[in-house]
Amino acid sequence: MILQLLLIVLILSLVVSQRKLSGRVASLEKELSDVRARLLTGVPVTSEVVVSPETALAEIRTEAAADMVEDTDLAKDAAEPSKTEVLAEITAPEERTSDQAAETPPLPAPAPRFRRENLESYLGARWPVWVGGVALAFGGIFLVRYSIEAGLLGPGARLSLAAMFGLVLIAAGELVRRRAMPKMSELYANAMIPGALTAAGSITLLGASFAAYAFYDFIGSGTAFMLMALISFATIGLSLLHGQTLAGLGLLGSLITPLLVTTDDPDVNALFLFLGVSWLALNAASRIRRWTVVPMIANFGIGLWVLAYTSQSLPIDTMPPSLVLLMMIAGTILIWPGRVYTRGSTGSGGWRALLKRPPLRITLSLSVTVAISALAMLVATPGGSLHPLFVFVALIGALAAVGSSRSYGVWTVVVAALAALAGIATVASTLLAYVMPEPVTGTTAPVVAAFGHEIAGFLLLGGIFTLLGAGFLRRFRHEEPTFSVLWSFMMGAMPVMIGFISFLNFGNFFRDWTHGLYGIGIGLVMLAVAEWLFRGRDESDGDGIDWPANIAVLGSFAGFTLALHALTNGIVTTILLSVLGFAYLLAMRVRTWAALPWMMAAAIAIVFGRIAWQPTLVGPDSLGTTPFFNALLPGYGVPTLLAIIAAWMLRKSPDVRVRNVLQALASLAALLTIAVLIRHAMNSGVLDARTPTLGEQSIYTLLTIGFSGILMTLDLKSPSPVFRYGSMIAGAIATVNVLSAHVFALNPFFSGESTGSWPVLNLLLLGYLLPALAYGLTSYLARGRRPAPYVAMLAVSGALLGFLWATLSVRRFFQGQNIAQWKGFLASETYAYSVVWLLIGIGLLVAGSKWNAKSLRLASAVLVLVSVAKVFLIDMANLEGIMRALSFIGLGAVLIGIGLFYQRILVNKSETSNTDDSHEPS
Repeated sequence: MILQLLLIVLILSLVVSQRKLSGRVASLEKELSDVRARLLTGVPVTSEVVVSPETALAEIRTEAAADMVEDTDLAKDAAEPSKTEVLAEITAPEERTSDQAAETPPLPAPAPRFRRENLESYLGARWPVWVGGVALAFGGIFLVRYSIEAGLLGPGARLSLAAMFGLVLIAAGELVRRRAMPKMSELYANAMIPGALTAAGSITLLGASFAAYAFYDFIGSGTAFMLMALISFATIGLSLLHGQTLAGLGLLGSLITPLLVTTDDPDVNALFLFLGVSWLALNAASRIRRWTVVPMIANFGIGLWVLAYTSQSLPIDTMPPSLVLLMMIAGTILIWPGRVYTRGSTGSGGWRALLKRPPLRITLSLSVTVAISALAMLVATPGGSLHPLFVFVALIGALAAVGSSRSYGVWTVVVAALAALAGIATVASTLLAYVMPEPVTGTTAPVVAAFGHEIAGFLLLGGIFTLLGAGFLRRFRHEEPTFSVLWSFMMGAMPVMIGFISFLNFGNFFRDWTHGLYGIGIGLVMLAVAEWLFRGRDESDGDGIDWPANIAVLGSFAGFTLALHALTNGIVTTILLSVLGFAYLLAMRVRTWAALPWMMAAAIAIVFGRIAWQPTLVGPDSLGTTPFFNALLPGYGVPTLLAIIAAWMLRKSPDVRVRNVLQALASLAALLTIAVLIRHAMNSGVLDARTPTLGEQSIYTLLTIGFSGILMTLDLKSPSPVFRYGSMIAGAIATVNVLSAHVFALNPFFSGESTGSWPVLNLLLLGYLLPALAYGLTSYLARGRRPAPYVAMLAVSGALLGFLWATLSVRRFFQGQNIAQWKGFLASETYAYSVVWLLIGIGLLVAGSKWNAKSLRLASAVLVLVSVAKVFLIDMANLEGIMRALSFIGLGAVLIGIGLFYQRILVNKSETSNTDDSHEPS
C-alpha cells in the first residue's frame, strides 16, 4: 500500500511540475512572438531582448545535434540550414516595404554557440534524474525482498507485484514523455525523466523474470529466455523514444540473458541466433537515431561471447559464431551507408581525415572484434565440419570487403591485413612444430596433415585482397584518391607477402610450381590493373603522379619477384632479378609510366639483400678457388653491368631522383663487385669473416680512393649530387681505413707480418706508397672542386702514408723482412730516421712552393718539427760519438737551408706584390 501511495505521489508531482513548466514556456513563447512582431514591423528592439525565437530554436537544435551526432562538423551542418531559413524568413522582401527594408539593417547571422553546462545544470537537471531512476529500480527489488523476508505475500504475488511495478514505471515514463516540453528533450536528451522511468521499469521486469526462473521455478528455461529476450527487445524499441542510454540497457539485457538462463543441454545455434537478432535490432534502432556508442558496445559484446565459446577445451563448432560474425559484417555494410557520413568530405582531408572518418567507433570495433574472433577460432580445437583455416579466410576476406564497398572502412582493411599476416604466421609456426626433429631418435616426426589446405587457404586469401582492391578502384578511384592509394598497395602487397610466407614455410625451394604460377598470375593481374588505371586516368588530375597506377606497377614487379624465387634458386635468381628490373626499364619505350625505372632500382636493392644473405651466391662449397673467373663474376657482374647501363640510359632523364638513385646503386655495385673478386682471389676462394691482411686491405683502400676519383671525374663531365657526395663519402671511408688499418691494426710494425723478400716491390709498396700516390692525385684533382677541409684531409692522409712508407722502409733496410717492434732499434737506424724525415720535409716544402699548396707546406713544417724534437729528445740520449755529432750538424744545416729557402720565397712574393702595386692606376 505504501508503494502505491508513493507511486501516486510521484506521478502527481511530475504532472504538477509539468503544468508549471508548461505555463512558463507559454509565457516565454508569447514574449518571443512579440519580439518577432517588432522585428517584422521595423520597431526597434530593446536591450532586454536577446535573440529571436527562431534563433533560440536554432541554437537549441544545434546543442541537441552536438549531443546526438558523433562529429561536431556534422552538428554544424545540421544546424546551419535552420539559421539560414530563420534569416530568410525574417528579412523576406515580401513581408516588409521598401522603406522598412532601407531603414532596418539586416540582422547578422548568430554565431554558433556550444552549450557548456555549469555545476547547477549538472546537479539540478541531470544527476537527479538517473539517480532517481536507479533508486526506483532498487525500490522495486527491495520491495520484493522485503515481502520475502516478512513473509507477507506468496511467491506468485511477489513476482506479480514486481511485474506490475515495472509496467507502471514504463507507463509513467511514457506519460511524462508525452507531456514533456520539446525543448527539455532537446536540452537534456541524455537525462530525460521518461527515459529514467522506463529504464527502471525494464530492470524491474528483467529481475522479476529471472527470479521466476532461477528462484521459484515458476517458468522453464525456454520461457524465461524468451521472456527476457522480449523485454530486452522492447527496451531497445523504446529507446527510439527515450534515447541511447535506454538502448544500452536493452543491449545489456540481451547480452546477459543467455548467461543468466542456463540449461543442461545448451544449444549453441540458438545462442548465437539470439545474439545476432539482438545485434540487428540494436543497430537498426541506432541507424535511425545515428547512435554510435551502443553499436560499438554491441560489437565488443558479440566478440566476448565468441571468445568465451572458443576458449573452452572441448571441440567447438565454428559454424554458429562465424555466421554471426559474417552477419555483423554484412549488417554493417547494409545498415550504415557511407554517403551519410562522407558527404562533403569525400576524397579530401588526406590520411588523417581518412583514418578519423565516421562512424569510427563502429568500424574500429567491428574490425577488432572480427579479427580477434577469427584468430581465436583458428587456434581453437576444431570439432565441426568446417576447416578452421577456411573459416578464418572467410571472416578476414569479408572484413576487408567492408573497406572495398564502403568509403569509411579504412580500418577494416588495415586490421584485416594485419590479422591475415598474424593468422598465417600462427598456422605456420603451429604446423612446423610437428616436423621438428625428435630429441631422442633424431628423425623427423610425421606431418599431422598435408600442407595442401594451408597453401590453398593462404593463396586464396591473397587473391581476395586483389579482387577487393580492383572492385574498390572501379567504384571510388576518382572520389577517394587517398583510399585508392591504400587499396592499390594492399591488392599487390598482401598476396605477395602471403605467398612468400607460404613458400618459405611449406614450399619446395628447388622448384615450386604452385607458388611460382601464383606469383606470375599476381604479376600479370597487377600489370593489367596498371594498364587499366593509366588509361582511365582523369585528365583533370594534370601532370601529378598517379599513385594508384604506379603502385600497381610495383605490385606486378613484386609478383614476378615471388615467381622467380619459387621457380629458380641461387645465382640464377640473383641474375634474373636484375634482368627483370632491366626489362621494366626497357618497357619505357612503349609505356611512359613513372614507376618503370624505379623497378630497376628495386631489383638492384633486392640483389644487394640476397648478397648480404649469401655472399657466395652458390654456397661456399660450390664456389671454387679460381681467381676472378668463378661464379662471383656473373653473379655480381651481370647485375652491376645492367645497373651501369640503366644509369647511362637515364643520364638525361627529367626525373632527377631516379637518375641519382640508379647512379648511386651502379657505383656501389661496381665497387662491391671488384672488392669481392679481389678478396676471393687473395684468400684462396674464401669469403668468410677471416681477418684481412695488409695487402688485401691495401687493395680495398686503393679501390675506394680510386672510386672517389672516378666519381669526381664523372661529376666534372655530368654534374650530379650522387657523384659529388659519393666521391666525398668514398674518400672519407678510405681515410677511415687508413687511420684504422694501415696506421695501427695491420701495420707490420705492430702485427709482425712479413714484408716480403724483394727490396722495393714488397708489402710496404702496396700498403703505403701506392695509396699515398693515389691520395695525392685525388687531392690534386679535388683542388677548387671540393671543400677545402676535404682536400686537406686527402693531402694529409697521402702525406701520412708516404711518411710511413719511408719510415718503415728504413726499418726494413736495417731489420730485414720482419720489422716487428719487439726487435728493438739500432743506433744507425735511429740516425737514418732523422735524415729521411728531414729529406721528406724538404721535399714537401719544395712541392708546396712549386704548386702553391699550403697543406703540403704545413705538412713539411710539422715533419721538420718532429725531426727537431727527435734529435733533441731521442738522438741526444741514444747516439754516441760521431753519430751524435753528425745528427746535430745535419739538423743545423738543414734548418739553415730551410730558413734561406723561406726567405727567398718571401722576398719573391714581396717583389711581385710591389710590382703589381706599381702598375695600379693612381
